[in-house]
Amino acid sequence: PSSGSVELVSPSTIRLDRENISAIGRLGSLQEIHSLYLQQNQIEKIENLGCFPNLRFLSLAGNRIRRVENLQPLRHLRLLDLSHNQIQTLDPDELPRSLRLLDLTGNECTRQHGYRELVVGALPHLLQLDAQHVRGSVGEEEEEGGSSSSEDEDELLSEPSGPFTAGKDFFADLHQELAERSQRRRREALKEHRTRLEELEELRERWDLLLPPAAG
Repeated sequence: PSSGSVELVSPSTIRLDRENISAIGRLGSLQEIHSLYLQQNQIEKIENLGCFPNLRFLSLAGNRIRRVENLQPLRHLRLLDLSHNQIQTLDPDELPRSLRLLDLTGNECTRQHGYRELVVGALPHLLQLDAQHVRGSVGEEEEEGGSSSSEDEDELLSEPSGPFTAGKDFFADLHQELAERSQRRRREALKEHRTRLEELEELRERWDLLLPPAAG
């Protein structure tokens, strides 16, 4: 597609959905990109995604992909939507172990014997598979224990309030939710800061009252 068809929702998001793309071309390093929309195209192969080393969200739903491959470089990937493709069989070792949400609905591979157990066993942090909650995962324990290493990580790894679907607006909605949560956190921090300043000012005034008057 022409460069005008690329929609930058935010500095960290690229939208190329419904652009009749048949292949993922080679690009330069795009470390700042966290979200990539490629759903509803004509893509047949997962390739050339190593230029997005910090990718968190990837939607490839509604393409012509036959095999899950070349995703291992995406070591920070949290959400992957491969629903409604043409994936016949699945090798779970091809999936990044960092995944929290995965959707493969509408693919023949979901009918493999022991499919769900195979995927859950390979992805220790998985919270949701094909819109169904995964019980007893490491990711679930992390959420319940609140042991995220940073605020950013906490936001990225937290489970969305709604179900994981292949809809076009899912990632945009999730980004909006995270942005609102971040803004709310900043407002709360500012309020706490102002309250603390008021307390300090009150303490200073009390201290001034206790001091003896200065000699004339």
